[in-house]
Amino acid sequence: MQRTKPPFRADEVGSLLRPPRIKEARAKLEKGEITAEDLRKAEDLEIEKVVHRQASIGLKLATDGEFRRSWWHFDFLAKLTGCELFHPETGIQFAGVETRHDAVRVIGKLDFPDNHPMLDHFRFLKKQADTAHVTPKMTIPSPAVLHFRGGRKAISKEVYPDLEEFFLDLGKTYRKAVKAFYDAGCRYLQFDDTVWAYLCSQDELQKARDRGDNPDGLQEIYARVINYALADRPADMVVTTHVCRGNFRSTWISSGGYEPVAETMLAGTNYDGYFLEYDSDRAGGFEPLRYLPKGNKVVVVGVITSKFGELEKKEDIKRRLDEAAKFAPLEQLAVSPQCGFASTEEGNILSEEEQWAKLSLAVEVANEVWGK
Repeated sequence: MQRTKPPFRADEVGSLLRPPRIKEARAKLEKGEITAEDLRKAEDLEIEKVVHRQASIGLKLATDGEFRRSWWHFDFLAKLTGCELFHPETGIQFAGVETRHDAVRVIGKLDFPDNHPMLDHFRFLKKQADTAHVTPKMTIPSPAVLHFRGGRKAISKEVYPDLEEFFLDLGKTYRKAVKAFYDAGCRYLQFDDTVWAYLCSQDELQKARDRGDNPDGLQEIYARVINYALADRPADMVVTTHVCRGNFRSTWISSGGYEPVAETMLAGTNYDGYFLEYDSDRAGGFEPLRYLPKGNKVVVVGVITSKFGELEKKEDIKRRLDEAAKFAPLEQLAVSPQCGFASTEEGNILSEEEQWAKLSLAVEVANEVWGK
């Protein structure tokens, strides 16, 4: 049967391809041809349209497509008290391509400010979603993201000589963020997280060691921080996570199945749902789903790729859901694209219509598998 609360049987990760109007407005702002207020008006208009488009294809939720962001994570993290955006000598290396040279570091005591801009971003989304009669979904990066990529070198030793104090403040900061979004009306929040996938990749683990960090024991630390952040959330608030192996212009970073982290992640973190990528061999098999506790938790199986436009066949998706159901009950499964369509403003290599066809396919499959 269908679900009346998130995550829904047909769901989506979050980001959507940026419409031409927003790309043009951002380019003009950089040249000084328009004001930030002009850009905001363009974003408002496109967000209103995209919320109704999501509703029109049968989705029961809507995001703002992350239209106001340049990056899926840095825009949020850089606005935390104690953090700043900076420009290192290199970007993030994906398979065959390097990103812009942006990164975030910790330069002061962490906190979640009352005026964080994404609270207003959510309030605007909620207005549009209420009009379209869908649930507004807000996406923010997981707390683990602030630590793993930069590691010890990206956290001031003067401010945090002991990393245990950093992790304590990180948990407090995110607990405050969860409450702030709830108070703004958010009932569907998602922590986007590349780190669980990195902890499954021998290459990424070695990179951490090469930069002087010890990844042993990190999954337990991250689970503790996440659970602290979620500990006070009200019963009517759903918090999920999306585990990503990298998404930049249709490329990726990490490979490896979920087995090394599955027990800690699925049984040891207090999320309500897990969006797991299963669109390629790099994700491994469904066997790790055996760690999903029986009950109310849901795994959203990402068997529809967001990286390329070719449309999957319904029969193939249903077959893969049947395979997943050998390890977790079908009633605890749902379906979605494997990732967002534009984790950065550049977006993936497919058209907007191909994007909508993918999302529509998820709705159609969900209706056929779990009933309308």
